[in-house]
Amino acid sequence: MNDNASSARLGPPPFPFTPRKIPMQSRAFSRPFQALACVIVAGCAYWLFSLWSSGQLSTGQGSAAGQGLYWYLAALALLVYTLFCILTSVTTLSTSSLDQSFVWSKHVELNELAYVKLIRVPGLDWLIAPRLYCRTLLGKFSVFYACDPQMIAEFERLRDELKAFRQIR
Repeated sequence: MNDNASSARLGPPPFPFTPRKIPMQSRAFSRPFQALACVIVAGCAYWLFSLWSSGQLSTGQGSAAGQGLYWYLAALALLVYTLFCILTSVTTLSTSSLDQSFVWSKHVELNELAYVKLIRVPGLDWLIAPRLYCRTLLGKFSVFYACDPQMIAEFERLRDELKAFRQIR
């Protein structure tokens, strides 16, 4: 049995890709988006505080309203944690993988990529972060956000090279 026949049964070959800058990093979300997220979370916190200070949310022991306050505080804590993740999230493209720190860290090996699609709203990259939808050979999918024009250009190059690589195989 020759090498071509045995490798055909093992699946498609791994995708080789080398970024122009190693490693390449970008904030996942733009400053205007981060500012908008801060305003929304601050508005929710102010609204909750105003409800509590006006007496519309009671903190009495055993009262249903007091228990409801804890649910509001839990929701606000989740909003604050998500805001922290939005402010600190970084996307990293290396020679072997694509990673993003977020609420749940994401990781995809570049040699396992089967399909990628760059999703963006033309003219609104400054607010709505472009995202790279990735699917691996095993069907796992992930979405990676980036706001840096150089990283977006690398996403486009990755998309074009992967499409050409998978078409000739």
